[in-house]
Amino acid sequence: MFIHVTNVQYLDGYRLQLHFNNGVEGVVDLEPELYGEVFEPLRDQQVFRQVALTSRTIEWPNGADFAPEFLLSLAQKPEHVAA
Repeated sequence: MFIHVTNVQYLDGYRLQLHFNNGVEGVVDLEPELYGEVFEPLRDQQVFRQVALTSRTIEWPNGADFAPEFLLSLAQKPEHVAA
């Protein structure tokens, strides 16, 4: 099964509520991942809030995106799994 993000909701800071096509949902905190040329602009929370859903994953206006499989791995960590 190919993993897709099916819904994204901005929560606060650098946290997003994500839903996946395999039924998993969870909160991910992306602050530790926001480094490097493409992701550094997302440290501006006004820019980070502009997250949008694409056909498979989430993306920002500057083209930054994360692989859905990576996001799923973050969402499935015990401290991130939605109750």
